[in-house]
Amino acid sequence: MKGVFTGFATIGVVIAVGALLAHLRIVDLTAQRVLSQVAFFVGSPALMVMTLSRADVHNVLSANLVATTAGVLVPVAIYAACARFLWHRRLGEGTIGALSAAYVNAGNLGIPVASYVLGDAALVAPTLLLQLIVLQPIALAVLDADALGRSPSFVQLVTRPFRNPLTVGSLIGVLLSVTGWTLPDFVGAPLELLGGVAVPAMLIAYGIALRLGPGLGAAGSVAELATTSLLKLIVQPLVAYAVARFALGVEGHALLAIVVTSALPTAQNIFVHATRYDRATVLARDTILITTMGSVPVILLIAALLG
Repeated sequence: MKGVFTGFATIGVVIAVGALLAHLRIVDLTAQRVLSQVAFFVGSPALMVMTLSRADVHNVLSANLVATTAGVLVPVAIYAACARFLWHRRLGEGTIGALSAAYVNAGNLGIPVASYVLGDAALVAPTLLLQLIVLQPIALAVLDADALGRSPSFVQLVTRPFRNPLTVGSLIGVLLSVTGWTLPDFVGAPLELLGGVAVPAMLIAYGIALRLGPGLGAAGSVAELATTSLLKLIVQPLVAYAVARFALGVEGHALLAIVVTSALPTAQNIFVHATRYDRATVLARDTILITTMGSVPVILLIAALLG
């Protein structure tokens, strides 16, 4: 259980640093946007190249992928229906809301939790790769199209994902993993250094937004916030468990790994995307906060029941 507390405590401290800097008026919302942009355009793509180049992409073709995918699709579908028929959200806002309800923090929190709680960091690879190779490119393509203010042409629809730095970084990382190629030191070392900027920049920017942005639940629907949080903390791990246990017959440690990774909180980079496209930033921010706090007892309960 130490790994759970260590992972969450580390994230909390860095977020608190951002909030403190904002409280002392050392930085403002302009700095928050700059940090988010640096994370989006520089740090995160470099991090994706280095992370995925070391991952075993063959782990994607496993029972873990099927259960993980089901765990994502169900909350996304539920949120999409609510966003469309209850709250009448625009496409970009609905996309950020759907990501908030189902896109887990598989990187800077999932890896340490997998290492310390599950005993193997590779167990988070299926979730990480599904999000980076499939979910993120699709979501970013939709956000790019929404930003245009009109329906994109076929050529724009096909090529736009490849002009997004995060998608390009992910694809390069997958290519390196599949081929077994190793980057020369003069390329890999700078990418490693730049990738190290991503997570701290995201977390500090998030802390600044918590301190200077609207209060919890402000500028949005409390019902919508409750929906995204419950979908993420309760529905996603329950669906992943049901599919893995009853449809695929997964048991033991493998089942624990699937459910724990599905119960991870919403990823901080969803807030970066929301800031980048100026869509549902408060919803993303608040969902991350609530799910990050709420996932600690949820993961502890899962570990106690299935461990």
